[in-house]
Amino acid sequence: MNYILFDEGRERLLPFTHTRPIAHIRCGILTMRERWEMNLQATCGILTEAYLQPLSGDSQGDDNIFINASVAGDCPLATAVKKLERGQKLMMGSIIVAARVGKVLSLSELIQTIAPLPPVEYTGDAFTLRNVWDIFALNDRAIREDFKLITFNRTSDPLPDHITASGKENIFIEAGAKINAGVILNATTGPIYLAKDTEIMEGCMLRGPLALCEHAVIKMGAKIYGATTIGPGSKVGGEISNVVFFSNSNKGHDGFVGNGVIGEWCNLGADTNASNLKNNYDEVKIWSEHENKLVKTGLTFCGLLMGDHSKCGINTMFNTGTVVGVSSNIYGGDFPEKYIPSFSWGGAGNMVTYKFQQAMDTANRMMARRGTKLSEAELKMYEYLFAKATEGREN
Repeated sequence: MNYILFDEGRERLLPFTHTRPIAHIRCGILTMRERWEMNLQATCGILTEAYLQPLSGDSQGDDNIFINASVAGDCPLATAVKKLERGQKLMMGSIIVAARVGKVLSLSELIQTIAPLPPVEYTGDAFTLRNVWDIFALNDRAIREDFKLITFNRTSDPLPDHITASGKENIFIEAGAKINAGVILNATTGPIYLAKDTEIMEGCMLRGPLALCEHAVIKMGAKIYGATTIGPGSKVGGEISNVVFFSNSNKGHDGFVGNGVIGEWCNLGADTNASNLKNNYDEVKIWSEHENKLVKTGLTFCGLLMGDHSKCGINTMFNTGTVVGVSSNIYGGDFPEKYIPSFSWGGAGNMVTYKFQQAMDTANRMMARRGTKLSEAELKMYEYLFAKATEGREN
């Protein structure tokens, strides 16, 4: 039996699905893939768009259970998936959760194969990433569920004596996590999870739900509200509220970011501030790249959504509900547009194309600081994205 996570509705999760399958989106402590694998107790393959597939390989066989990667798999749902017989699909209302079929060649073929199958109804509840803002809007629920999953029947490392902590029963510290003097942890509002080899520097004030993933660092004097996830290898400081950072991104200085998502390998310059609330308290709209128009979020609070490898300079100001594509470099003293396409360079009223080789050189220089670099498969992916993003541009 092979478990394969497939992309469904990935266009609604741009710009983050430009560079990853849905399975690799982090919401809560875990990625969608990690959560399914823990609950299934099995390794999951991936079926995604053709240009992304080389990064994931092919793990299909003659008998596969294809699982909708946008659905968060908990234990009861994983049990229902395992019970599927050949030629059945599992439905949760109108959402296809999973289907058991033979090998398929593409996402489109999978959808055609699933459509006529007899359904098995799942009456339980699981959250689903239907829109890009769900990544932060559902992060509170996701952290709480992941915390229970990860810490079940386990014992936390002890809290050090030199910190102040409330709600201690909701704090879990993995081996190797370091908490320095003067830190205040408030887990009465939600759980706090500190993965191995993380560090909280002196004088930080943290309120749950909060997840600090492996090798992540919170810098001195930071103020972080829930529900926030600091992804593996990321370093953050200043004021943060309800933000999901994917891996290896930096917000190392003062400035506010709230109700947003920051992709991988991003860097926010000192005193970057991203508005998360309109002055008139109206509903926030964001630019949908797929629909090519502004769409309603249904949210009063919605901040910055920044794709992988994008950067901004010191004192950058982002309007409420700003969307930044992949590999853009933003700077200047005024608010840039609320939608900044991939491979853009500049600021308000002065955007040009970020030349491909320069963008990749910058990416590799940042990655070298973590001892890695772009693979050949990643370079081909970015070449594809660059050609698509810059088609028809004048500069």
